[in-house]
Amino acid sequence: MLQSQAKWNFTYDQHQIGFEHNLNISPWTEQLLRQRNVKTEAEADAFLHPQLSQLHDPGLLHDIDLAVERVKQAIENEEKILVFGDYDADGVSSTSVMMEALRELGASCDFYIPNRFTEGYGPNEKAFQEAKENGFSLIITVDTGIAAVYEAEVAKQLGLDLIITDHHEVQEELPDAYAIVHPKCSENYPFHELAGVGVAFKFAEHLLGYFPKQLLDLVVIGTIADLVPLVDENRVLAYYGLQAISRTKRPGLIALKDICKIDSVVNEEDIGFLIGPRINAVGRLQDASMAVDLLLTDDLEQARELSDFIQQLNQERQKIVSDIAKEAQAMVENESPGDNSHVIVVAKEGWNEGVLGIVASKLVRQYDRPAVVLSINSSTGKAKGSARSIDAFDLFSSCMTVRNLFNHFGGHAQAAGMTLDIEQIAPLRGALNKIAKEQLTDEDFKQVIRIEASLPIESIQIDLIKEISALAPFGMGNPKPLFHVQTKPREIKQIGSTSNHLKFTFEQDSHILDGVGFGMGNLFSRISPQAVVEAVGELSINEWNGSVKPQLMLKDIAVKEWQLFDYRGSNHWYKQLDKELEDPIAISFTDNTNIAKLPNGFDHFTFSDLPLAILEQKPYRHVVLLDLPRRLKDIESILEKLNPDVIYTCYRNGPNSTISILPTREEFKWLYAFVLKRKELRDSDIPKIATHKGWKVEKVQFMIQVFLELDFIKVVEKLITPCDSPLKKDLTEAPSYQAMKAQLEIESVLYYSSYAELKEWLENQINRLVPLKEEVTNGL
Repeated sequence: MLQSQAKWNFTYDQHQIGFEHNLNISPWTEQLLRQRNVKTEAEADAFLHPQLSQLHDPGLLHDIDLAVERVKQAIENEEKILVFGDYDADGVSSTSVMMEALRELGASCDFYIPNRFTEGYGPNEKAFQEAKENGFSLIITVDTGIAAVYEAEVAKQLGLDLIITDHHEVQEELPDAYAIVHPKCSENYPFHELAGVGVAFKFAEHLLGYFPKQLLDLVVIGTIADLVPLVDENRVLAYYGLQAISRTKRPGLIALKDICKIDSVVNEEDIGFLIGPRINAVGRLQDASMAVDLLLTDDLEQARELSDFIQQLNQERQKIVSDIAKEAQAMVENESPGDNSHVIVVAKEGWNEGVLGIVASKLVRQYDRPAVVLSINSSTGKAKGSARSIDAFDLFSSCMTVRNLFNHFGGHAQAAGMTLDIEQIAPLRGALNKIAKEQLTDEDFKQVIRIEASLPIESIQIDLIKEISALAPFGMGNPKPLFHVQTKPREIKQIGSTSNHLKFTFEQDSHILDGVGFGMGNLFSRISPQAVVEAVGELSINEWNGSVKPQLMLKDIAVKEWQLFDYRGSNHWYKQLDKELEDPIAISFTDNTNIAKLPNGFDHFTFSDLPLAILEQKPYRHVVLLDLPRRLKDIESILEKLNPDVIYTCYRNGPNSTISILPTREEFKWLYAFVLKRKELRDSDIPKIATHKGWKVEKVQFMIQVFLELDFIKVVEKLITPCDSPLKKDLTEAPSYQAMKAQLEIESVLYYSSYAELKEWLENQINRLVPLKEEVTNGL
């Protein structure tokens, strides 16, 4: 058995009824559509073939007409307009979209993005005062502002008109702004999940009076990077936005793509893992205005200079994250076992506040526990940071039960930000660990993998993979599908310069599928060559050296059945044992020299000294058999106490194995006749007989012992003579013969059997000895 690293959630129902259609799609694609709540042919066609016509009328947004009228008035009166954005990729792209639209209309405009470290998130009084002093009369927020109740009041007092465009959760009290353009404040608007840049784009469209395709290459950045659900309008905007950014003429994006080494079609992963993080890096380390400058510039040379600097910032950000993560990991490893057993809370002076969310995410992935990472400021006596969680733990509701510990707190189930007094860090750690311990089980601490279909190997063809790719772009609300396969691999091997990856060759009914598991090389020694492997991964197409083949990019693997590792006869079995096995026990039945070869950490017992009760007290999952038992029942008595995940057979048979010594009846007859003919033999004659017959000396000695036990011969002072008129007896009556036959059975079953025969025998013992649960029948 090999446990999966994550908890597998099979989300599909194979018996679910499909929908009638004439779309010429496979049942697997139809199943994926059903799981995305696509129920009709029209909905399926719209999902598979997004059209700009599917976008909703921006005029349905509340206050949008009022906001557009005010902006046009400002342009006509030559008022100065300030676009107030946010420092993440959504905020940066939102700011750029709004600036482009205003500039096209000839507005006198500029933008402002607050500094994460000195101002924090969202509008603030000081920034509004400076805007007023600099002659601005109208402020348009993008991707922020819906919670700025106090700041809206400040704007009114300063004589500033405030238009809020945002997409974040609406609070109990709305700001008293000139206009609020927000999907969740718009009863008539059909879709409420636009990103900040999506709302800004809608406003720009209504302001310009036409659909601004030239802004789609900006819209796609925030839509994908901000992890909004890629359904409905977001799917359409992302679909056409990826096409737009792939062929963009915008100097900033060209330079950014070059830095990211994207020289072909841009996909959602390029945005999520390459472009988005670089834009975010600017705001994490310093003023995000540089990222807006990059997106807005018309000068390619300036764009390259800015993108080079942003690349340096991103590399610096990566190093900072790596350094903090290492320090945080060391804290977790060195703390008392109970301190961070359920929820990790770590804090240190000087940690960069801008990257703590990334560090928290790393800790969650590494330890499968919620994590709170805080930066301490001893001069203010405060700690500020971010938190990330696992699926089973609602971070927001849990923290709200101890809201009194925080100075500031906000977030949702899986992510949060907070500020608290330094002396409250320890109480927070204790409180969250107590809550998690009461709420969660061991299974809850596993990451969850959502599997959308179990596929037979023969169904995984190039055409199916291309068909499924029509569901892209993938993201929140439309996850890239993960598939499950189950079969015995034809081959498993380690690949990579340090053998840290695995490659499987799955075969089923002559159909071949390659599977690649990056970072899974350490599992090589935990998978028996004969095991049925269950694998979960993403389908992809591998094009190499003119060959095009389907491929499964593995996310997790498991072996659900118990495993047998057959090292019988090997001199190097100890080199193949996994050195990090959980709960291993090695058992020998004689004074075995193999004991010295065991890796450290293995419990060892000789069977005669083995207190069987200990096998019930400690759940040994890995059993190493170092030599052959004297009785098959000895193996049975061990399996009676254990239900192992893995058995390793590491024994060898010596040169005097039973099978090489046990004589045939004809050989017994020959030797007895020889003794009768010679009348007497001496011990010194035994080697000569063995040489003459090509037998082992031990074989002759064994036959002499059997004759002696049956009273066929007598031995006096090493002289062997036949007995007079011996009784007729069968060979099986001799104790030595019985012992030899018993040993032969042991060797035949445990040593000379095939792998399949040995596994079947051991499995029969396990199944026979594991008690069956009583069947419960309702009403009886």
